Amino acid sequence: MKAKKIPMRRCVGCMESKPKNQLIRIAGYGGEVSIDVTGKAKGRGVYLCPNTQCFEKAQKRKAIGRNLEMELHSEQLEKLFEELKKYEKKD
Repeated sequence: MKAKKIPMRRCVGCMESKPKNQLIRIAGYGGEVSIDVTGKAKGRGVYLCPNTQCFEKAQKRKAIGRNLEMELHSEQLEKLFEELKKYEKKD
């Protein structure tokens, strides 16, 4: 029996490739950004590790907006950051 291939995605914060199910997808569509829990929301998506350090790195490098190919306002990022805290995993 062939082993099932695990989809890998790169975190835009730490730039490490990890299994897709360990990362949080952020979807951007029509000027709106949201956390995509299902992984099936329409629009472009970026992946982040579920921790504050990666979010801060991505924010500093403006990686989320750049990878979603949209302009993000600080209010949108703040709202995303608050939402991300719910999914944060403590090491």
